[in-house]
Amino acid sequence: MKQVRTRSMFVFVLVLLFFAGIIYFTVNICINADSWVQHSYNGHTSGSGGLEKAGKIFDRNGVVLAQTVDGSRIYNEDYDTRLSTLHVVGDNSLNISTAVQSVYRSELTGFSYIWGLEMPQSFRGGNNLTLTIDSDACKTAYNALGGMNGAVVVMNYKTGEILCSVSCKTYDPQNPPELTEENESEYDGAYLNHVLSSSYTPGSIFKIVTAAAALENMPDIDSRTFECNGSAIIGGEEVTCMAHHGTINLDDGLAQSCNIVFAQLAYELGRDKMTAAANELGVNSSYDIGHAPTVKGQYDVKNASDNDLAWSGIGQYTDLTNPMQMCILMSAIANGGNRAEPYYVQSISGSDYSPFTGTEQSGKAMLKSSTAQKLNDMMRYTVSSNYGDYMFGGNLTVCAKTGTAEVKEGESNDAWIVGFTRDEDVPLAFAVVVEDGNFGLTTAGPVASAAIQACAQTLRN
Repeated sequence: MKQVRTRSMFVFVLVLLFFAGIIYFTVNICINADSWVQHSYNGHTSGSGGLEKAGKIFDRNGVVLAQTVDGSRIYNEDYDTRLSTLHVVGDNSLNISTAVQSVYRSELTGFSYIWGLEMPQSFRGGNNLTLTIDSDACKTAYNALGGMNGAVVVMNYKTGEILCSVSCKTYDPQNPPELTEENESEYDGAYLNHVLSSSYTPGSIFKIVTAAAALENMPDIDSRTFECNGSAIIGGEEVTCMAHHGTINLDDGLAQSCNIVFAQLAYELGRDKMTAAANELGVNSSYDIGHAPTVKGQYDVKNASDNDLAWSGIGQYTDLTNPMQMCILMSAIANGGNRAEPYYVQSISGSDYSPFTGTEQSGKAMLKSSTAQKLNDMMRYTVSSNYGDYMFGGNLTVCAKTGTAEVKEGESNDAWIVGFTRDEDVPLAFAVVVEDGNFGLTTAGPVASAAIQACAQTLRN
């Protein structure tokens, strides 16, 4: 009798474990189905990279960027449009992990918990995606890069809509390359969306962060002056500047991009205050753009010498920033301290999708309003007194800062420009980085000008 009872208990425990396993498996299928269908090892489940039954992808103006015809995935008929929108749209593979065809694959294919990927077409809904980008603006920015590698991003800092996002290196999604040992270097980095997934030495655009730290921690900064003789000994070693600025204040220090001003400020502010400012302004943060995260930048001076700390204040040492991060920071300065919440996907037909599910459209405070306004004025002064409004076509009121980032000895510098417009009808924040571009003003500046002019046109139409 005792043996029967023991066996019965053993069988009972096995049955409980079996049903517990069924429940666990079912719950995980419900929670993780979207992620499961997006994995590269499940691309075979619907053939042709899993997109042969996927819906259309439109830009903000209704231009078809990707669609399925007779079981084949095809892309926009214009070659430059395909190349310029590749990293936002994606290709038939899952190699570009942040592209909408990777991130929103389950929505595009009409994946169902019950039917899987074989739901009858008549039952499907919500599988066409409309993006916020303007494909013409992307094409304009791509052509302005002129074959150079880098990243361009422009967004509406009031709504968070990303109007232009271009990443190079790129390739044709209609005819993707077959990688070999011979051409591997040619396409190195082509699967990365550099707007979201790459970080670069910032150079002088980081002076905005140092200026913010000074404005919030030094009560006398507005009346302070500095002496620039082309170099200075800080922390026992030399810091050099591109010019001899003489006696110079903070406003002119930013406008003239004086290294001595911002190296001295970083040294005086110290590691803790500089690190706090970098953290508050998002340098060490990752942001979710829809379901795709940005890479984190880097500001880490805990082991820096005093001279290294000084160089960190001008965007060198080990500093790294991401283009989308910088665009978000520009939105905060333009918005009186509150950052925008950027997004790519405007709508998914037949669904209750909202780009702001779980977030606030108005964004979060990154800066005190007084600090944001002062930086706004300083960046406007930088354009009006140094770059000139003609640089941006003369029909926009632009606030900006360029950067020339020294990468490695013997290599060309990376060129940056970040900024925003003050125009109410075209509230645009932007960030541009050009690899091996030498100088921000002459290389990144014209690319930014072309991109924001194109985005301004689409908002004004």
